Amino acid sequence: MPIKSRSVLVVGGAGYIGSHMVLGLRNAGYRPVVLDNLSKGHADAVIGAELVVGNMDDSRLLTKLFAANKFLAVMHFASLIEVAESVSSPIQYYKNNVTATLCLLEHMLKNGVNHFIFSSSAAVYGDPRTRRMKETHPLMPINPYGRSKLMVEGILKDLEKSHALQYAVLRYFNAAGADPEGRIGERHSPETHLIPLLLQVAAGLRRSITIHGNHYPTPDGTCIRDYVHVSDICSAHLMALQAILKGKKGIVCNLGTGKGYSVLQVINAVRRVTGRNIMAVNGNFRPGDAAVLVADATLAKELLNWKPNYADLHVIIQHAWSYVMKSVYMEA
Repeated sequence: MPIKSRSVLVVGGAGYIGSHMVLGLRNAGYRPVVLDNLSKGHADAVIGAELVVGNMDDSRLLTKLFAANKFLAVMHFASLIEVAESVSSPIQYYKNNVTATLCLLEHMLKNGVNHFIFSSSAAVYGDPRTRRMKETHPLMPINPYGRSKLMVEGILKDLEKSHALQYAVLRYFNAAGADPEGRIGERHSPETHLIPLLLQVAAGLRRSITIHGNHYPTPDGTCIRDYVHVSDICSAHLMALQAILKGKKGIVCNLGTGKGYSVLQVINAVRRVTGRNIMAVNGNFRPGDAAVLVADATLAKELLNWKPNYADLHVIIQHAWSYVMKSVYMEA
């Protein structure tokens, strides 16, 4: 198949996961085209792909973009993702994560593109009722971020019936790590994710890390999360793309390792990997945070034949640390 006919629109492709996805698509022989407004992403993170700067709800831009390209599929990585921010600014989250996504979907379908992969989240489940969360867990999000993701999932179900949309919903747990070759990594601004914040402390870019709550109903009182390598998330997207292109319908599955680590355990792991001291201070809990989020990813293995290649937390941290140290050296 000529490369032009293997084009995939990567919305949010200048961001953390999206930029890694661009690398994955290129390695698999696809032609990624990135649409990103650069409010959170970075133009220099887009390696070897066309970057179109703009919003996913810009109808005029989308009309031109779909007219100029014959896309096989669209991958969506352009959601706002911060739980605490969603609690304080819910309108912003519903506008971007739901309304703008609807605009994107409308233009897609109008132009005959009916393959769609959506980055969802474990936040759709809310507080866990089981030790590991399956896709059959009740969907009761406890923050606007999770609710916005669940709304889009419902929209996709409706469009499957009305427009023969073939889609995959991948519910990430905690994306972490960096490109194993060190080309790109995680650099949100401001940064709010635990591992990159800890690595900033280790690199001397930040004085300390704040632990947001230490009275959760967990063994050490801090939140427990399932960390999944960003490259493994991208491999799942490739497998999902292949599945829906072959006619598989309504894929909804978790992406995680099935093992949870508390905040204190992650801090200690970063200390071991970096050999640096990490100063930690206790702070207030953040509204909307669940105590434990750990995946049961059995269904992803059954539907996509997916399993994480980088399941060890220390490997995830090492890849992220290598990227941080490279970045610090380049900026020095």
